[in-house]
Amino acid sequence: MLFYLSRLSDFLGVLNVFKYQTFRMGCALTIAFFLTLWMGPRIIRWLKSKEGEGQPIRECGPQTHLAKKGTPTMGGLMILLGATTASFLCNTWTNPYVWILLAIFWGFGLIGGVDDYLKLTHHNSSKGVPGRTRLLIEFTLALFACLGMIHLADASMQTTLTIPFFKNILIDLSYFYIPFAMFVMVGAANSVNLTDGLDGLVSFPVIMCTLVFTVIAYVSGRVDYSEYLQIAYIPGAGEIAILCCAIIGGTLGFLWYNAHPAQVFMGDTGSLALGGFLGALSVATKHEIILAIAGAIFVVEALSVIIQVGSFKLRGKRVFLMAPIHHHFEKMGWSETTVVTRFWIIAIMLALMALATLKLR
Repeated sequence: MLFYLSRLSDFLGVLNVFKYQTFRMGCALTIAFFLTLWMGPRIIRWLKSKEGEGQPIRECGPQTHLAKKGTPTMGGLMILLGATTASFLCNTWTNPYVWILLAIFWGFGLIGGVDDYLKLTHHNSSKGVPGRTRLLIEFTLALFACLGMIHLADASMQTTLTIPFFKNILIDLSYFYIPFAMFVMVGAANSVNLTDGLDGLVSFPVIMCTLVFTVIAYVSGRVDYSEYLQIAYIPGAGEIAILCCAIIGGTLGFLWYNAHPAQVFMGDTGSLALGGFLGALSVATKHEIILAIAGAIFVVEALSVIIQVGSFKLRGKRVFLMAPIHHHFEKMGWSETTVVTRFWIIAIMLALMALATLKLR
């Protein structure tokens, strides 16, 4: 909407500023942040009135978590509403990438919302949407998004995989690219979901990952910057950067209420939406491997669960005191705030490493 105000700049020159993507990026972040901040208390009160006892707490987990009983979940709704409204105001409405990414954002968010609702009604953290059903829906959404983004990409880049640190190495996966891209989206969604286990733990790494892709999307959408950095030029990718800023602003606003001690949890509603968005974002910008670098925390969290389950089934022994791995550190005696702060520090370092790959080619 703001972009279209620039067409009135002949009557009021100051409106010309809305033509610039960088200005609208700042607007999107600011609007999403303050809107989410404003909605927070209202949505938290509404969730408390509807949920009663709040998110079910696993009794087998760290004992300190029992004090969280009664905290409402599904707070990811704040991020969905805040970021989408900011995107509606700041993005152009004709960019297909934005619509595809928003569809994934809301599609995965709705899956998570149904999952949260079922857990609440059954008062059991394991009584959500059956795993196979959830994966089937997620892969279906990912398939349509993948096909849409392949159609939008340049013919020479549709099924190629770029390798960080190497400017001339492009691997054409051909028909294997579709299942690969689908796996990236679904894998990212569920990895972020597994990471969401402590107050504020998942929000900041998501923000750092999204910040990395904000930079990538912006430079990919400019011929001069993409040529200089020797990365793929993606027409319209600058609008993706504006959406990224809206997501960052919405997540920052949510973090205000999710910081320890949390007033609300994002639940699967938020974690699946944010994870699915990150996966689709990496596919849209043709930097899927960068997601594994910037989001290595999510990768490690998912691997810790896979290793734990596999080891117990094969050997009857556990590798970690508890999985995902953030609970392992809690069982070792680390306080919740210590785990979260150290993961945040790692997230910053990973983001810097991911950004360095743009220049080291």
